[in-house]
Amino acid sequence: MRYHQKFFLITTFCLCSFACLAQNQKPKLIVGLVIDQMRWDFLYRYSAHYSNNGFKRLLKDGFSAENTLIPYTPTSTAPGHAAIYSGSPPAISGIPGNEWFDKATGKESYCTGDDKVEPVGSNNAKAGKMSPANLWVTTVTDELRLSNNFKSKVIGIALKDRGAILPAGHTANAAYWYDNGIWISSSYYMQNLPGWVNDFNAKDLPGQAMRSDWKTLLPAEKYDQSSADDEPYENNIKGEKSVVFPHKLSSIKAKDKYEAFRTTPFANSFTFEFAKAAIENEALGQDARPDFLSISLSPTDYIGHSFGPNSVEIEDTYLRLDQDIAGFLNYLDKQIGLGHYTLFLTADHGVAHIPRYLSEHKVLSENAVQAPPSDFAKNLNAAVAQKFLITNAVSKVVNYQVYLDTQAISQNGTDVNAIKQFLLDELRGRDEILYALELDKIPQASVPALLKDMLINGYTPKRSGDIQFIYKPGYLGNNAQKGTSHGLWYPYDAHIPCIFYGWGIRPGSTHRETAITDIAPTLSALLKIQMPNGSVGKVVTEAIK
Repeated sequence: MRYHQKFFLITTFCLCSFACLAQNQKPKLIVGLVIDQMRWDFLYRYSAHYSNNGFKRLLKDGFSAENTLIPYTPTSTAPGHAAIYSGSPPAISGIPGNEWFDKATGKESYCTGDDKVEPVGSNNAKAGKMSPANLWVTTVTDELRLSNNFKSKVIGIALKDRGAILPAGHTANAAYWYDNGIWISSSYYMQNLPGWVNDFNAKDLPGQAMRSDWKTLLPAEKYDQSSADDEPYENNIKGEKSVVFPHKLSSIKAKDKYEAFRTTPFANSFTFEFAKAAIENEALGQDARPDFLSISLSPTDYIGHSFGPNSVEIEDTYLRLDQDIAGFLNYLDKQIGLGHYTLFLTADHGVAHIPRYLSEHKVLSENAVQAPPSDFAKNLNAAVAQKFLITNAVSKVVNYQVYLDTQAISQNGTDVNAIKQFLLDELRGRDEILYALELDKIPQASVPALLKDMLINGYTPKRSGDIQFIYKPGYLGNNAQKGTSHGLWYPYDAHIPCIFYGWGIRPGSTHRETAITDIAPTLSALLKIQMPNGSVGKVVTEAIK
């Protein structure tokens, strides 16, 4: 009798377990965590001071694709966020940069700019007239909504509008971004901010944070992975005159404090707090259908641009971010349930060393600093005018591309091809430039095959320029006297972290080459939904249980 009772109990337990597994075929919540400008090596560079509950927890219990690369150029924020969530390079997504020059209108276009919508929660038209209208493809968030007749909820959050809007896709319930101390949206999503967002904004957390100064989390001598705190090639936070700790945030004037807040690690904490409020007030992850929350952390980019990847500021930012991630994972464990959510962590691009830092350490020559793009276009126009007697033949230089006013050139009776060849010769003659080529003739260009593929993946005929130029490794083209940037094809810009964690994920790692465009199809496979309609990525099969 005792044997039969045991057999009955074991059988009942197994059947119940299988029934529970059958019901839990998808996670309750998917969280996308994009850390703007995070280089892959930051996972390990500061690990001696990371806790066991942030980055290390994700690496230990999640799956890390250690050799994830961006397969296109230029490498910047908007193309990166679009690629992560759509699986598409710019050639297909239609997002070749944060901005581009529209030859049809003769004006600059912004990646998420949309004059057909109105700001919600703000009177700032420049900040609020935003939507995903320029994105040509669907995202994994769109496909999730489409898969169950729009019953899943999708919300995008980031300080940067493009970091919130592009991941959330076309069908999102909401996207929120930052403007002058508050979270705002646009009429694309809603007519009024929800009450909970107004309540959150009323707390004025940025104003509270700016009443205190930014001091190092650890004693100064612990920051042995960074260069000296006071470097002449670092940029100051807006409203500050010094570039050293402690940063006197409390002394920044009221007119600058909300903008300066972006360039502090406390804006990461602020973003996570808003994400928690969204989870609770929108009841994300509380029913049988999975919801999706996309979070992009913009402060790491602002701080990185100003101080560079070897600064005490960026080291301190990542130590604090590790704590924020640990706290957020602990929150998800309690609010959604351990094992009931899937989270992935990645970046939209990396970042270059400050050229003057490399020059200081004999990696680059002392003259490795170029003029910013505005002067670049002006100088190219001056050279063309002297040779061909035509003014403003160059409309714009952006994304390391030269846009020509072909209509004006033709009306002047000048041969467009002659001007193109003249500019190619001018660019190739510059010591800092490695290659210059016509974008509509990439297959014929004498450049390495890898670079050729990346250029093809980044080229959008309707939105890209006429001529592409590529700097030598380590060189920059904008504001290189102080601070740094990104956008090129080199590993420091293109090698990013990629970690999958939680429900449905097999712990482990791979060093085989994967791509930023593999993230969306991997999530689609995990969720058993159609991959985005422009996806070219492949499933990271090793990551899925």
